[in-house]
Amino acid sequence: MSVTTHLHFDQKGLLDIVDAMDDGEIDDLDFGVIGFDAETAVRRYNSFEATMAGLAPARVVGSALFTVVAPCMNNFMVAHRFEEAAAADGALDATIDYLFTLRMRPVKVVLRLLAEPGRSLRYILVNRRV
Repeated sequence: MSVTTHLHFDQKGLLDIVDAMDDGEIDDLDFGVIGFDAETAVRRYNSFEATMAGLAPARVVGSALFTVVAPCMNNFMVAHRFEEAAAADGALDATIDYLFTLRMRPVKVVLRLLAEPGRSLRYILVNRRV
């Protein structure tokens, strides 16, 4: 059995686990994974999220997350929390109820925001099974 068989959206230590996974392993997850760098360029985007959002990885990877890919998350609830954590050189592990509204009918989701000082990537995990 692979590690993804036992991986849960609300699991402790998920940042360490997801960050260590290869792209094939994150594609096996049953929730969305968006990994982005300090400049907010998307560097990791799993197939689950691509399918659910209707956005091809080729279109998303390398694009600015909060201005090009998902401007609906460019607000105090999501983008600003990453900025605050980075400015404070602090960790972020927050779970929030959210509503996606851009390019689609409104969709209720739960987001998990993950960041830690010294990491090259920050993550937004998307649970659409609300």
